[in-house]
Amino acid sequence: MAVKLRLTRMGAKKRPTYRIVATDSRRPRDGQYLELIGTYSPLEEQVKINEEVALKWLNTGAIPTDTVRNLLSKEGIMKKFADSKKKGN
Repeated sequence: MAVKLRLTRMGAKKRPTYRIVATDSRRPRDGQYLELIGTYSPLEEQVKINEEVALKWLNTGAIPTDTVRNLLSKEGIMKKFADSKKKGN
């Protein structure tokens, strides 16, 4: 099973909000997911990510989409993930 970290669309028409979730890559965009990682509101430019959960999924091999990778980078989570990989080697 290929796990991806990606966005699931929520909110009203023309007022999107997104959940950042860990899900099987074969599932539909708004389908069932394994775990909720955080939320993203592009209109308010607000990002809330549970850092421990995101790092757990990254360490188990989950692949983030480009947008989620950018959000994680802005929050500093990708840097922590890279640093933990360097320490491990």
